[in-house]
Amino acid sequence: MSSSDFNYLDIRFADIQMLRYRLDGFDGLSLNQKKLIYCLAEATLWGRDITFGQFGGYNLKIRKTLEAVVLSRDIARTTLDYIALKDYLRRVWFSSGIYHHYGCEKFKPGFSEAYFRNAVAMADVALLPLDGMTVGELCDELVPVIFDSDVLPTRLNKIAGDDLVATSANTYYVNVTQAEAEAFYDVQKKTGDGERPVSYGLNTTLVKDSTGEFSEKTWCTEGLYGPVISRIVYWLEKAMEHAENDAQRDVISTLIEFYRTGSLDVFDEYSVKWVKSTDGMVDFINGFIEVYSDPLGLKGSWEGIVEYKDIEATRRTRTVSDNAQWFEDHSPVDVRFRKPVVKGVTANVVKAAMLGGDEYPSTAIGINLPNADWIRAEHGSKSVTIGNLISAYSVASRESGMSEEFIADEETKLLVERYGEVCDELHTDLHECLGHGSGRLLPGVNSDALKEYGNTIEEARADLFGLYYMADEKMTELGLLPDGEAYKAHYYTYMMNGLMTQLVRIEPGRNIEEAHMRNRALVARWCLAEGTAVKMVKGDDGRTFVHIEDYARLRSLFAVLLAEVQRIKSEGDYGAARNLVEAYGVKIDAHLHAEVLERYRRLDIAPYKGFINPVLVPVSDQEGNVVDIKVDYTESYDEQMLRYGREYSMV
Repeated sequence: MSSSDFNYLDIRFADIQMLRYRLDGFDGLSLNQKKLIYCLAEATLWGRDITFGQFGGYNLKIRKTLEAVVLSRDIARTTLDYIALKDYLRRVWFSSGIYHHYGCEKFKPGFSEAYFRNAVAMADVALLPLDGMTVGELCDELVPVIFDSDVLPTRLNKIAGDDLVATSANTYYVNVTQAEAEAFYDVQKKTGDGERPVSYGLNTTLVKDSTGEFSEKTWCTEGLYGPVISRIVYWLEKAMEHAENDAQRDVISTLIEFYRTGSLDVFDEYSVKWVKSTDGMVDFINGFIEVYSDPLGLKGSWEGIVEYKDIEATRRTRTVSDNAQWFEDHSPVDVRFRKPVVKGVTANVVKAAMLGGDEYPSTAIGINLPNADWIRAEHGSKSVTIGNLISAYSVASRESGMSEEFIADEETKLLVERYGEVCDELHTDLHECLGHGSGRLLPGVNSDALKEYGNTIEEARADLFGLYYMADEKMTELGLLPDGEAYKAHYYTYMMNGLMTQLVRIEPGRNIEEAHMRNRALVARWCLAEGTAVKMVKGDDGRTFVHIEDYARLRSLFAVLLAEVQRIKSEGDYGAARNLVEAYGVKIDAHLHAEVLERYRRLDIAPYKGFINPVLVPVSDQEGNVVDIKVDYTESYDEQMLRYGREYSMV
């Protein structure tokens, strides 16, 4: 099947367009590598319910209840209420719960409470998560959560001045306030290893009981999420049988030990081994990784991804990683905050083979891990750019009309058409491979010192690193960009996105909440406020456009801001982080927002996109031996989600 014949698009609903991604080159892998990918894929799919559970205490129950309704043979499927309920369920599937995956606000159902109660009463009782309750009692429990906008209204609250823990609906903390959580982990940090601190609180729920005592409930095979984690371990053990080498086998074995013990020391041991394991064709991420969903930036949401290398495309990222020391030495940040010696930077372009948890259906296109600063400093990091997902996004964006609607002039449109894709790929490489891995903390600075602003500052730091270097003549010298004009395409689209087009993802009247969006707004608005490189201008028809008056000056502004953001991180300057994010990264101009939403509405395109996983199908001979793994792309979004609910759930 050629790329032109492949159907990338599936269903569209709410503000979401579902896409498929291709596994080019999969057929050329060895049978053992295919089996390894299959086993790791099963381990990835089994973590799904953990993410649902982390993102809200009622998510799994609501999902199961709604799935029972849509599977009911007796319910009418053409009524407006049913259609609204089905779309609500699709949003729940997409966001791993009842909260928007980006904005974190609770979904508003388009069906009535009376319809919901009647529909649940018609569902197959065997499919409902009753757990000893009657159908009426189940509805009584779920109705306020679904229909009352004041009950658990947001998954992740980031409003300055609020108790961010008590007002967030995730399940990382139970009966705990923000002050209590911060005090609890401050004690651990003060008594722990200051040179090589573990990721305190990464894999636990912090609970305060009725007597006021605090305890951590660990996420492991014998603890919270134990049945699901045991299934992950089962498939990891199967994967070990097909490991490509001893180092890869040791990585998987150590991850299994972490899942069984919950020990953060073992997690660090696993992370170090994972960084050093670079020889195989196949790699994976599986575990409690990113902390963006915790208002305090401590708890890791569960995620999984299985990948294999794109050898040809990796030559670009290897060029970047091989010159990591040059980039660090020439950074515009204070020499005190640079790494004297950059260690172990590895970068690959990969093809995703399976997505799971917080990486599914909405996923990153680039990843840099591990997150522990001391591991980065001593052992390095691994970065990936996920090429087949970028390709799917690129195909979906063609003919969207975005350039015609939002780019100010024909010259800039042509610039973006010519250089946009190569610049996007390079910025992802620089962001993930070098940006996140650059710089260092001063001695004694805690990696969590920036608290709720840490994620935004870190993303700004990586973005600014990439932006600054894209305009450097080193890019053409290394063959990473075709000429010295190419970088301008990315400078323009980045500023346009940060100032305008990303606003289509936010409902009127709301602030920017998500860390990556805050980062882009912060960078773009700070540069705009300087007034010498970028302006917002009105066209003859009244539409607002971004106009870059001086690209060289804009680069110098990126340098100044990068130096300040790195200082904030290196010194752990919480006050400066708060002031910078709150001043530039949060509030929205209501008039501009309304204009952008109206212009986007006329284009009739979905602001968010997500992915349907391919189905990996074992092929056996007459004796029952697996002789191949085939890839099936025909499963629809609804079919996949209902199948996952049946096959990968312990609820």
